[in-house]
Amino acid sequence: MVLLLPDGEPHSHRRPSSLSYARRLPLARALARAGRTDGLAAHVVHYRCRGWNEDDAHLAADAEWAVDEAVRRYGDVPVCLAGYGMGARAALRAGGHPAVGAVLALAPWLPADPSAEPEPVKHLVGRPVLLIHGTNDARCDPELSFHLAERAKKSNRDTCRFEVHSDGHALRQHRAEVAALASDFVRGALFGHTFARPVADALAAPPPLGLRMPLAARFGESLGAG
Repeated sequence: MVLLLPDGEPHSHRRPSSLSYARRLPLARALARAGRTDGLAAHVVHYRCRGWNEDDAHLAADAEWAVDEAVRRYGDVPVCLAGYGMGARAALRAGGHPAVGAVLALAPWLPADPSAEPEPVKHLVGRPVLLIHGTNDARCDPELSFHLAERAKKSNRDTCRFEVHSDGHALRQHRAEVAALASDFVRGALFGHTFARPVADALAAPPPLGLRMPLAARFGESLGAG
């Protein structure tokens, strides 16, 4: 099971927009298609509201609820939380749920205030974690995700991070490669398939190499993906 977590906003109690949900559907379909033979299902989570809202962390709470609901509906199945933007922060925060077997964070939104409490990472131990970030992301600083990955790697060796050079926050320029990378990671993390060589190398490499792995153009074509 993959639960996709849409983007959100730092502060808002408004209902989520249908557009943020729709933007995650193509990746949900790509993941379900890649994992069809394994019985992989993918669902996009609907939040109660669109804001993180400081200590309430509403999006992370909704992510945990969604994992509980997946277990209630489908039984003891491994779950990957796959989030984008603010949803990536929610995936990372809720990644310690006992049913979560992997975390995928795309263009994660992270607090830029140096006085803010650092995002927790030790609860991710024992779960493969992949972060993907465009180097030209003007909304979410790529260096913040690098520093989080650096902290996570110290306690969880199964952490890696790919950089999508010249791409922005939406990761549109290399959409096919990003989808292929996400599919390879999810199938390897949840079903034990052999990771593609770049993913295996990134997981095995010490910092900073495995946390600044470039996503190669046309990644996945040799795997029948993309």
